[in-house]
Amino acid sequence: MRIAVVGLGMAAAPHAQSLMDLRDSVEVAAAFSPTLERREAFARRWSMPITGDIDEIFHDPSIGAVLILTPPNSHLELVQRAAASGKHVLLEKPLETSLGKARALVEAAENGGVKLGVVLQHRFRPISVALSQIVSDGRLGQIVSASARLSNWRPQSYYDQPGRGTKARDGGGVLLTQGIHTLDLLISLAGTPVEAMAYAVTTPVHQMETEDLVAGAVRFENGAIGSVSATTCAYPGIPDAIELIGTKGMARIEGATLIAKFHDGADIQLDDGEVGGGAGSDPMAFSHMHHRAVLQDFLDAVGQDREPKVSGREALKVHSLIEALLLSADRGRREAF
Repeated sequence: MRIAVVGLGMAAAPHAQSLMDLRDSVEVAAAFSPTLERREAFARRWSMPITGDIDEIFHDPSIGAVLILTPPNSHLELVQRAAASGKHVLLEKPLETSLGKARALVEAAENGGVKLGVVLQHRFRPISVALSQIVSDGRLGQIVSASARLSNWRPQSYYDQPGRGTKARDGGGVLLTQGIHTLDLLISLAGTPVEAMAYAVTTPVHQMETEDLVAGAVRFENGAIGSVSATTCAYPGIPDAIELIGTKGMARIEGATLIAKFHDGADIQLDDGEVGGGAGSDPMAFSHMHHRAVLQDFLDAVGQDREPKVSGREALKVHSLIEALLLSADRGRREAF
């Protein structure tokens, strides 16, 4: 498959390395940025063809897919253009800046008959896959509690970058930009959330428009309840955690480790070997291995004419949860969805 990369900012590096690793099955036709300096820096590092003309990408019938790595507020228009030109899309999270635009984006891909995959790579971590299997095998029994904690650190300099942490460009703060990964994994394990209550604030730690600290509670479709905690104020940053409690046992992911203990005396302990990283001041301090797994799944989905593991429709679930948490905090009441 010939693929084009659209957007060469901070998020490009793990994707470029993944494309290099999978070059036997994917060819980069062009890498686009409107900024000359970014194009030249990308070409020097990765030796891939570059372009400053995005129309060239959408008008080239030999390009079968686009990898979109631009800011969230540009996603809807770019996916609409890709769908109109018959190109499959692998899209960096989040889908868009609001749930309404996210739904419109997913519908554009579906109406255009193209595949839409979303880069929510935590689902592809070996410990995530292992825990998903434990749950589906029924080893935890009925899930009665499912909780997630994200304790990141971002210095003020991170939010001083133009557009960072604003509603106009990013759509939100810690939930939509950082917490979305952990919350998406939680939903994939515990099932669909149906109700949320939360507090969300911007603390004195940061000068920014959107929230940097959220504490909430969630009720799931199966009756399970749990807590959600997310912040970028936790210096120097610690690994994220997910905890599931069931009628037959308990399982916890923290950082790169999975520990599960069962009522029958059995237990499991696994380590990824590849730390997710990104909890501290350098948001890109992680291996590209899970991004590569996302790309491989996307290529396979196109080749096999199936949906990617994290499709646009699947990604809407975490967007709905994030919107419910923020609405609850704003309105001071429980939000059903």
